[in-house]
Amino acid sequence: METLITHIAKSRVTESEVTREKCDPECVCICVCVCVSAWKKHKSCGTSSLLPMTPKKPPQWLQVVGHAGSFHVGDYGTLLKRFCEGEQQCYLRLMEDVLRPYVPAYHGVVQRDEQNYNIMDNLLTHFNRPAIMDCKMGSRTYLEGELLVARERPQPRKDMYDKMVAVDPEAPTMQERSQHAVLKTRYMQWRETLSSTTSLGFRIEGFRVSSSKMKSNEECHTNFKRTKSREQVIEALDNFVDSNTQIVWGYLRRLKQLRQVLEASDFFRTHEVVGSSLLFLHDWTGRTGVWMIDFGKTAVLPAHLTLNHRTPWEDGNREDGYLWGLDNLIDMLADMLPLT
Repeated sequence: METLITHIAKSRVTESEVTREKCDPECVCICVCVCVSAWKKHKSCGTSSLLPMTPKKPPQWLQVVGHAGSFHVGDYGTLLKRFCEGEQQCYLRLMEDVLRPYVPAYHGVVQRDEQNYNIMDNLLTHFNRPAIMDCKMGSRTYLEGELLVARERPQPRKDMYDKMVAVDPEAPTMQERSQHAVLKTRYMQWRETLSSTTSLGFRIEGFRVSSSKMKSNEECHTNFKRTKSREQVIEALDNFVDSNTQIVWGYLRRLKQLRQVLEASDFFRTHEVVGSSLLFLHDWTGRTGVWMIDFGKTAVLPAHLTLNHRTPWEDGNREDGYLWGLDNLIDMLADMLPLT
């Protein structure tokens, strides 16, 4: 999945177009982009009405995390994300679910230059130069449907072979080396074994840290492709929170609340949640927050099927390991606190 993390510098333009930069599908790209041209007036799209929004103070920074596509800073503390019907349907259901406080509020659809955008809250609005982390949840980041399509139409891919050997020259088999190509199914499953996705049920995609209200040069960290062991992940988490136990306590409380709500959620029980992230935010004041984001690959289940999100995945059972990963994440944060 192609992921984009973009930081937008503060601008006097109330609605600004964000410069888009493509990045490698297997990594997170962090960059700083200056807001540019002013927006033309939007017109509403008939698929969903725009809900009333209270004007909010424009954020100093904006982070966008998600699939490839265009992202824009919206007015009134909102974010515009390139339209995805599946994601729209998820947000509409989530607005009626007990998970509503744990996802960005959804405000409908607008159209610009014949392109539709989903409108949602900008979660950074109430933070001051926040530290930001994206954790991809679950024991896999590909849908079962993607595997099925790849198996029905097996085709060795040179581009995926090149990506594989760039990370680990010893990974391809002798046959793959002779062909200089790998099957997509093989590549997708191999890729997940590199990080903590298969071993812990989540992985760190990247984070930005800012330890002071006066600090202007934030530090961005994205090299977590091979961060796999429990010890490596805890070290990365400790770097993200700057060894601040107050921040750890804040995240731990929020995640425990989220877990309890997930276990009671009708939406969660009836959806295969793949490729979704938890967005972590904290700032120098000690304010913390965690939200579920990115539902572009989340799929509704057949009526007869529900998931517990902890059972190990087997081909055909649709389990995604989301709660197993959340359990491990909570345990690791708890281990970072001093013994009492």
